[in-house]
Amino acid sequence: MPVLVVGGAGYIGSHAAHALKRHGYEPIIYDNLSTGHSELAAGFEFITGDGFDSAKLNPILRRVDAVMHFAAHAYVGESVQNPRKYFHNNLLGGMALLNAVLDSPVRKLIFSSTCAVYGTPPSVPITEEMPRQPVNPYGVTKLMFERALEAYDHAYGLRYVSFRYFNAAGADESAEIGEIHDPETHLIPSAFEAIHGKRPALDIFGDDYPTPDGTCIRDYIHVTDLAEAHVAGLEHLAHGKSLAANLGTGHGHSVREVLSTIERVTGKRVPHRIAPRRPGDPAELVADPRLAEKTFNWKARRSLEDIVTTAWKWDQTRR
Repeated sequence: MPVLVVGGAGYIGSHAAHALKRHGYEPIIYDNLSTGHSELAAGFEFITGDGFDSAKLNPILRRVDAVMHFAAHAYVGESVQNPRKYFHNNLLGGMALLNAVLDSPVRKLIFSSTCAVYGTPPSVPITEEMPRQPVNPYGVTKLMFERALEAYDHAYGLRYVSFRYFNAAGADESAEIGEIHDPETHLIPSAFEAIHGKRPALDIFGDDYPTPDGTCIRDYIHVTDLAEAHVAGLEHLAHGKSLAANLGTGHGHSVREVLSTIERVTGKRVPHRIAPRRPGDPAELVADPRLAEKTFNWKARRSLEDIVTTAWKWDQTRR
């Protein structure tokens, strides 16, 4: 089955393309390379384009049976400073893609959503039934696209799965692909930059949260586990109903726990310093992944140590 992977030259999209190939699908990567990297699309059919270009999309959509949509800007802080950029790309660009899909024979779509749609949750772990009350423009754009999918499913029978990611991390075990961001904001690769002297120290944003060691707790899920869920979601749509589901491990790790794991795996000290809290950072974000586990017969299997080990292996290929 041919599958169009929009944003497939990015971090998560490229891992999804590899997972699709492992399971016998035929991924076609479509990316405008505004934040993606052509090296992550190596070995696949690759078409440069964006969601606004219906003339380019239309003939491609006639060749595929399903679409995976990963294309989005994803820096929370930037979305607060420049919401226009986020509403233009994530919402207007996403809607242009969605309408192109609607005008094609394709009726199956997997959407890359986020736990940011929940905002600051009333409790953890976070279930899909909790209110969706995003606190930044990034989360708002993802929620609005989820709403559009709900309406299109009801009106037009366009079936979808919206996957709400928690903290994706790690790299493919082969070290052929991994995380590339500029600027880098994610904890583990930022810690590696501090190890290599590319930044003076890793900033820990707050050490006075109501957590056991005072630092934020997050649910870190290996990007390969995340990618495998997308394949399972696609298989579900062959006979199942549309839904939104959390993707996480159900277990949280504090920033200090992650740094300890990095130092153990790499054998190197991570220079770090305490910085002020970032506005809007909840103390704890942990998924309840039971809906995804039950619906897709899927489970996150890789540990925090696996995440750090594969990320470090990828990092070493780029030295």
